[in-house]
Amino acid sequence: MSPPPAKIDRMPNEDASPAGALALADVGAVDAHMVLMQAVRPTKTWRRRTLELLEEPGVREHVLATVRGYARGDRAVAPQWGPPDLLELVVDDAARGYVWAAALTGDPSAFTELVTIFRHTSWLSREYFGNEPLANATVNALGVCDHPEVMTTLRALGREVGYPGGRKQVENAVRAAAERQGLSPRQLTERAVPGHGFGRDGSTAWELGGYQGVVAIEDPRTVRLTFTDDGGRLLRTVPAALKEPFADEIRQMKDLAKQVRGTLAAERARIEALMAAEATWTYGEWCRYYRDHPITGVVTCGLIWEFERPEGTWAAATPAGFTLVTDDGDVLPEPGEAARVRLWHPLRAPVAQVRAWRTFVTDNQMVQPFKQAFREIYRLTPAEEETGVYSNRFAAHIVRYRQLYALFKQRGWTANYLGPYDDGCTGQAKGVLAEGEWRARFFHEAVEMQGYEPPDYASTDQVRFDRRAGRGWREVPLAEVPPVVFSEAMRDVDLFVGVTSVAADPDWIDRGEDRFVDYWRRAGFGELSASAETRRDALARILPRTKIADRCALDGRFLVVRGDLRTYKIHLGSANILMDPGDQYLCIVPGRARGGTIFLPFEDDRLALILSKAFLLAADTTITDPSIMEQIRRG
Repeated sequence: MSPPPAKIDRMPNEDASPAGALALADVGAVDAHMVLMQAVRPTKTWRRRTLELLEEPGVREHVLATVRGYARGDRAVAPQWGPPDLLELVVDDAARGYVWAAALTGDPSAFTELVTIFRHTSWLSREYFGNEPLANATVNALGVCDHPEVMTTLRALGREVGYPGGRKQVENAVRAAAERQGLSPRQLTERAVPGHGFGRDGSTAWELGGYQGVVAIEDPRTVRLTFTDDGGRLLRTVPAALKEPFADEIRQMKDLAKQVRGTLAAERARIEALMAAEATWTYGEWCRYYRDHPITGVVTCGLIWEFERPEGTWAAATPAGFTLVTDDGDVLPEPGEAARVRLWHPLRAPVAQVRAWRTFVTDNQMVQPFKQAFREIYRLTPAEEETGVYSNRFAAHIVRYRQLYALFKQRGWTANYLGPYDDGCTGQAKGVLAEGEWRARFFHEAVEMQGYEPPDYASTDQVRFDRRAGRGWREVPLAEVPPVVFSEAMRDVDLFVGVTSVAADPDWIDRGEDRFVDYWRRAGFGELSASAETRRDALARILPRTKIADRCALDGRFLVVRGDLRTYKIHLGSANILMDPGDQYLCIVPGRARGGTIFLPFEDDRLALILSKAFLLAADTTITDPSIMEQIRRG
């Protein structure tokens, strides 16, 4: 082995290999090779030489020990502006090589250490700047690890990663892991969903001191831990008799419930993302990896699917155990093993079928894991056909910037952060759809940015679309974007604007601020967006089942509520209220509204808010809040 190069910086008092298996000169020679790895993925030549080195005595142990040192903080991998305990330590130039060499050992312990290193260097917590080059190399190295939890871990890291480009590196690692097994990333991901030891009914039971503890998935959004005593009585809290003698077991059950909630949430997000793709499965694959999976199956059975008939047409049905039920309650004959299956999307369905499924969901109180039957659809408009490559449909809105940025992250979009620095006044949020083949870009810019703080508000601008072109992207006209991709992207943008717009702030007009007032009035009571139209359809189905049905009516953009003191018009988009006569504004902040327990066919905070305001105003003589009553009785 050749002597170490002079440029390698060693940590203070580090005189020998951490493994104690190599002489200092040999350590230096390994370092010299590792320094040559200066990218996120190695060359074939570097990889071949690394495999040769790992066959030499002591090198494998040295590599694993070095990586263990990185993970434990014994060796520095953070730059000088890192956390205080690493300020005086140098960056190890060979770190990227060592993490890849550790992955190539195939040792199970390397996988755990690499995950730790990635978390330390990828700026997940935003408490300090990470070591992005090392983070990128580490996550790509994870993609070649032979470990049963590699896909589960990569999916979790993809949701957590916070630095620019980090999610792309995770996707590269997923792609590499899939290619090694001859699968697509989607196939590998769906095959790696953990079952957590649950049965097909979505539960697992423990016998504890005369009680049975059960961790069970109640619906696509709920996981509960319950106990049953000898008499069959159901308890939703831990029995006092079990707390001390079975403390460890109860902790394990609570941990299990938390893990299942995480997996369930990840599956909801993963399958919802497939709404923008034309993904299909054979019926056999779908049964194995979707319907019959103890976790994924709960999500699957809350959704509508399409099954290919022998003549090539598609029939929509939802799973009820091993039975496929259509929107009129009939049973669909079981398809053949090779028949194709795909997610049902309202964009592809006739209007009558969409209405039938919405009735089915409402009548059967079917809890869907995400909005499907009532999903908004967005088609290309004449104005967008004219503009060609961009849409102004959601332009010129005033939004709360920090809330907007948080919502980008929640929906899986990436964006630069606006602030007082070069190019910090304009932003692009980017959402990748259809399993990485399409990308939408949502432009926005800071409003009235002052000093050194990020802006409080932003204004919205164009939406543009790109198609994957090799490793890059190519902008395309809107007319070339697949309708389902266009619809799903615009649905997200509608959500961004609808949730964060200042028009949704009920007490904006009472703050005494003149800025944005014209916009607030225009947007707060204007034409309905697609999401508000869907809300209107849901209310038409929900209201007749309520005790205030005879006091409510839908009239254009408003839900009209007849109280004893006044008649009120609740806007179906913003939930803002006007009072007759004279369309006087009534401010009710969300915390002061109330409502009963009503089944909602999809999760929508604005729908719940509108209903709670309707219940409150229908009984306006019983309102005790003085600020609300003063407004009602005024004038």
